[in-house]
Order: sequence, then structure tokens, then C-alpha cells
Amino acid sequence: MGIPLPVMGPVKSSGKWEAAASSHLRLPDVGRAMAMMRIMPIAWLLPAFVGMGILHFALPLGRLVAMPWNLTGLLALLGGVTLNLAADRDFRRAATTVKPFEPSSSLLTRGVFHFSRNPMYLGFILILAGTAWLLRSLSPWLALPPFFLVMDRFYVKHEEEMLAAAFGERWRDYQAATRRWL
Repeated sequence: MGIPLPVMGPVKSSGKWEAAASSHLRLPDVGRAMAMMRIMPIAWLLPAFVGMGILHFALPLGRLVAMPWNLTGLLALLGGVTLNLAADRDFRRAATTVKPFEPSSSLLTRGVFHFSRNPMYLGFILILAGTAWLLRSLSPWLALPPFFLVMDRFYVKHEEEMLAAAFGERWRDYQAATRRWL
């Protein structure tokens, strides 16, 4: 069961959240807290980096690669940054929001969105993978699965539900033609 969230965002009145618009979207309970707090996905990168550092220095599990070969991790890291910048550019060109819990005014299917329905989240994963490779030990990789699960379950799932509701058949065609991640 979900909670109704206003399309234009909540307005606090008399200590309760009231709709600022007449139409509502329903988000499953699992994403309710993040929808209310409006936590941007990029905010999860800092705890992931901190977790990777703690795991690397406090619990170094073997070396994966020797120096200077670990510098190849820069390719993934820079690829992730480039992917995010390209996706952000596509959002701006389409004049639609990059914020996950706000309704999109356009369905992006070109540019980096032609290859992945979620290029920004894929870019975050590449940034973390590149960082883990740079650190050279196995333990930083343990931070990636929780980060992936948060992105996939708390953001991607809800964004795709909103896009399906907003764009109907166009969304279903795009969903059938383009992979979620890669």
C-alpha cells in the first residue's frame, strides 16, 4: 500500500502535509521516507565513499591489482563522471527535472538514455567501482551492493512507476527496447 504524494510537492499546513496540486501519484511505502525528505541519489555517494575507505583501511581483504595497474580504475571513475554529465545535459536540454520524486515533463530516450534507462545511476556505480579499483583491495567492493540496492529499490523502481503512469504506452515501448542498467 502506498501513500499519496502531490505532483507539485508537499506543503506543510497546520502540522500536516497537504497536497499542493489536485492530482496525486502513489508511491509504495518503501520509498515514503525518501520521498518525504527528498534525498537526492548523489547524496548516497558520500556514505559509500566513507564505507569504502573504512573497509579498505580497517579490513583490507587482499590485493586485487598492483600499482600502477590500479590507475586503470580512473577509466571507470572518469567514465562514470562523463556518463552523469551527459545525462544531466540531456535533462537540461529536454527542460525536465533531474530530481527523482518530481514528475518528468519529457521521456528521455536519446543520447545516453538510448543505451540505459538509468545512466546517472550507472555512472554512480562506475564511479564507485573505479574508486574501489584504485584502492586495490577487495574490501571496498563490499560497499557497492548496498549502494546498488538503495538506488535500484528506493529510486529506480519509483521513478519507473512514475514514468509508466505519466507516459503510458511510450514508456512501455521504451522499457521494452532499452535495458534498465546496461
